[in-house]
Amino acid sequence: MTYSENFVEWFRAAAPYIHAFRNRTFVIAFGGECVTDGHFIDLVHDLNLLESLGVQLVLVHGARPQIDARLKERGIVPTMVDDRRVTDDEALHCVVQAAGAVCLEIEALLSRAVADSPMAGSGIRVASGNFITARPVGVLEGVDFQHTGFVRKVDAIGIKRRLEDDEIVVLPPLGYSPTGEIFNLTLEDVATAAAIALEAEKLIFLCESSGAVDGDGVSVPELSVSGALQLLEDYPNQSEDVRIFLPCAARACKSGVGRTHLISRHVDGALIQELFTREGVGTMVRPDIPDVLRAATSADIPGLISLIEPLEADGILVRRDRDLLAQEINRFWVLEYRGEIIGSVALYPFTEEGSAELACLAINPDHRNYGRGDSLLRHVEYQARQRGIRRLFLLSTRTGQWFEERGFQETGVDQLPQRKQGLYNFERRSKIYVKNLAPQAAPITALPPTPQQASGRHSNGSHQHK
Repeated sequence: MTYSENFVEWFRAAAPYIHAFRNRTFVIAFGGECVTDGHFIDLVHDLNLLESLGVQLVLVHGARPQIDARLKERGIVPTMVDDRRVTDDEALHCVVQAAGAVCLEIEALLSRAVADSPMAGSGIRVASGNFITARPVGVLEGVDFQHTGFVRKVDAIGIKRRLEDDEIVVLPPLGYSPTGEIFNLTLEDVATAAAIALEAEKLIFLCESSGAVDGDGVSVPELSVSGALQLLEDYPNQSEDVRIFLPCAARACKSGVGRTHLISRHVDGALIQELFTREGVGTMVRPDIPDVLRAATSADIPGLISLIEPLEADGILVRRDRDLLAQEINRFWVLEYRGEIIGSVALYPFTEEGSAELACLAINPDHRNYGRGDSLLRHVEYQARQRGIRRLFLLSTRTGQWFEERGFQETGVDQLPQRKQGLYNFERRSKIYVKNLAPQAAPITALPPTPQQASGRHSNGSHQHK
């Protein structure tokens, strides 16, 4: 496939995400390192693209390296306790100067409209202001943090007005008290509080690493809230920023934010890849819902039959012999919701040819469109890879388009394993779809989103992200 064909294919595949993101609010947080490393303009180009697609952007920046540089100029040694700066009067002066300088630099880069560049004709307007009300940290374990604070309140109404006026809002790591005091805040506190107050679709942290990892150091692409907290407990040896941001991600999703993403700031275009591809490039955290995805047992057969019988009657699924179903129950996984079987999927390996049949992917009609079909598909793809299978195929008469949107391609009977070719029903004339599986780093541990959250990468396939 040529470059042009790849581009066209990718651009078409991004269309569902573009529709899903329009007029949605994204809060994007990044440290002061992003602004000083010489590559910030690349991020600005991606932010410009998001803004042009109708995404409402709130940018939260840090300023730690800039603050430390100003402290060093004054001969002041920074005082940190539990990764939080103790801000005395002299330090506060440096904090305000540094944060102001970073904010101005961001505004300047967002204001560029150079011809023959991604910013040409952009006309971005930027707003910043006293949107964050803060309170002091106070004295903790004998340490007086002085001008260091926590977010007390976010002026969500004021921010939304600016967003509705097509402006990008920039929030520095500063907050103000009703009595006029200034407090030094952490960027993760500001970003998380803002995302919750704005009921943002996404909260995105740009990290030094590419996201969370498991016990073997392998990247974890997707986590539920409970899975994220459990991961930190089981494998605390995460990078520093993941240890800081992952609890914030869980807190945000528990409080109504649709998705939270941790992605590397060092990967050019990571933001676009995370948002506009199904695979993503970081770790995505999504809310918990009471679904259980597990291997089927003989006790599930009545519930499984109740699930598939209506689909068999409609001709969507081939009717399965009930005795054979009982014999092959170890091929199935079921999705259980509050004790009810609401989904199923099966995998039939043809190991001699390194392939496997994906079969009986079904969701109860009352529970569709919430991303559960995607969760079942990702799970069975992972199970196939674990078995050394690199090629999935399926037969379908009615749902082929859904699978095509997820990377399957229609093919002919001659592409089936020899043993399956002999079983093909030419009267039913099912279409055949095939997908080659790339190696996957880690299992999917997240479950589907709530109905209100089923948009964006990793949702119901109409887009989501990971």
